[in-house]
Amino acid sequence: MPKLAPIPKGAPAPRKAVLGMKPYSPPTAGRTGKLRLDFNENTVGCSPRVIEFLRRQLHAEQLAVYPEYQEARPALADFFRVSQDQLLLTNGTDEAIQVLVNTYVDDGDEVILLRPAYAMYRFYAEVAGAQVQEIDYHPGDLAFPLDELNAAISPKTRAILLANPNNPTGTGVSLQGIERILKRAKKAAVLIDEAYYEFNGVTALGLLGDHPNLFVSRTFSKIYGLAAMRIGCLFSQAANVAYLHKAQSPYSVNSLAALAAREAIRDTAYVHNYVAEVLAARELLCVGLEKLGISYVPSQANFVLFHAGKRAVEIRDRLREKRVLVRDRSYEIDGCVRVTVGTRDQTRRFLSELGKIW
Repeated sequence: MPKLAPIPKGAPAPRKAVLGMKPYSPPTAGRTGKLRLDFNENTVGCSPRVIEFLRRQLHAEQLAVYPEYQEARPALADFFRVSQDQLLLTNGTDEAIQVLVNTYVDDGDEVILLRPAYAMYRFYAEVAGAQVQEIDYHPGDLAFPLDELNAAISPKTRAILLANPNNPTGTGVSLQGIERILKRAKKAAVLIDEAYYEFNGVTALGLLGDHPNLFVSRTFSKIYGLAAMRIGCLFSQAANVAYLHKAQSPYSVNSLAALAAREAIRDTAYVHNYVAEVLAARELLCVGLEKLGISYVPSQANFVLFHAGKRAVEIRDRLREKRVLVRDRSYEIDGCVRVTVGTRDQTRRFLSELGKIW
């Protein structure tokens, strides 16, 4: 991670919240042409129908005007079975988190996160100047700490940011558990990030009507293979969404992303087939890890966290030499490496290369 330069003489000092943050530098360079098992993306790409649809729709005049969402918003609302006024289009899940924090969290407010978790929860909470309280996943099996989380909620809690299932653990919480949190945290905005919903089938969208403090996010960066487009959705009751709109830039989602999302949801066969392939590959991966004598955390997502001990960084680097990318997570979970699950052929290649160095 690069060291920040001193503040230039005469330059304004950043806010204290920014000065106290650790910079986030995701390792995204040099990934083209390699087996991408490091960022939990769709490992084969988006539906071919999306590419063809963009070719047909794209023309010079369209790129010269600001985005319009009058076709994308109703199509996505219908697909997710919500009303249009319950949906906010966002520039990926990252903007969904940012808009929620900007809407509900003031400087010094308490925000509860789990640890380990997606880094952007802490990132946006810290930028806002929030007081961050982190609850650890259970040691060993990394199970969701429901009782510990509920015990930490207080009248001071303004937001709770959770992923279900969680990244990087792959573990999740039931709908009953989510309802317990919502009932306990009646004065807080509770975000359930469902980036990996398609791989476990548990969604809180059906709870929106009964819980005015519930917010749910979805992304097109994972199952739909549109990570480069940066598009997602944030859902809540209509009155909440109206306030979220006030805290969002009016054109944050670009026209191509809105077009791509519209076509991506139409190709349901592509999504169903990819999910089935990933679930089969996940089983193959777990069996392969067991044969190698490698322990792992059972996952409800499209990735698996396995234990490499003191060799975690070495394993990552030696696999990269073979053009296979995985993510070292030993900096937050001792000795652990996370591997994305793609196709069965990709999984066999990963297991073969891992076996040679294990």
